[in-house]
Amino acid sequence: MSAAAEAARAREVRSRRLLALPALVILALAAIGPLLVVFVYSFLTPGPYGDVVWTFSTDAWTSVFLERDIFDDTLSLADAHMAIFARSVMLALATTVLALLIGFPTAYFIATRPERTRELWLFLVTVPFWTNILIRTFGMLEIIRNEGLINTVLGNLGLIEQPIQMLFTDGAVMAGMLYVYLPLMVLPLYASLDKLDFRLVEAGYDLYATPFRVLTRIILPLVRPGMIAGSILVFIPALGAYVTPRVLGGGKTMMFGTLIELQFGQGRNWPLGAALSITLMALVMVALLVYVRHAGREARHG
Repeated sequence: MSAAAEAARAREVRSRRLLALPALVILALAAIGPLLVVFVYSFLTPGPYGDVVWTFSTDAWTSVFLERDIFDDTLSLADAHMAIFARSVMLALATTVLALLIGFPTAYFIATRPERTRELWLFLVTVPFWTNILIRTFGMLEIIRNEGLINTVLGNLGLIEQPIQMLFTDGAVMAGMLYVYLPLMVLPLYASLDKLDFRLVEAGYDLYATPFRVLTRIILPLVRPGMIAGSILVFIPALGAYVTPRVLGGGKTMMFGTLIELQFGQGRNWPLGAALSITLMALVMVALLVYVRHAGREARHG
């Protein structure tokens, strides 16, 4: 390569960096900056009025996993935090599994429709995104509350004498998150199924494979990237959900997001809330790293 060509290439690289500089600055100020503030707050001392005292302390990080006895200062496992963490993970996993079980047939149905009607079905899937998540959650509240749609219909049919208590339970939270995050599962699955060569499915049937064998040996392996992407897109927001557990779970079903809000609000312990926030972010990063590693392995093996 000549010197003139190298100089032109260097100028092009510099111009691209300059064009990307405003976006990088905005990203640093709007994303990395607040995270650094939260990280610093997690090593400070809680103030008496919900603020912080600029005194270095690791008590917040200790309180994430351990609790100190008020009488003899001995440390023991923070059972309450561990129970909330376990509940959050289990509800997020259950929501992800149910979204996959419901989203896969939905995406398969859309992918096998004529091309002129697929856009309509995709439009119907994305319609909930037009509404704020709080409004959607209140819509679910009106369906499952004691005087809601389900209990009213069952009562009018004479099937129940007393309303079924569905609100303020783990099932209500899971149903609400499933309703909110289901489109995030359907769209990646549809993207994978849309690229699927259905001649392979026909070949499987021609070789006398059963529908179950065609599903497990042909379809699922080929759409696995969409399944993994959809699962990540559902699991991550479900793990840190706040609005849905707060509205549908009330004070009886607390998840990680509501625990963090409690520390910044009524608990007036900002360092602990910051430490819990960083812990949640670390869990999300682990999930993303698992996905990236799996995706990279899939790419290397074609």
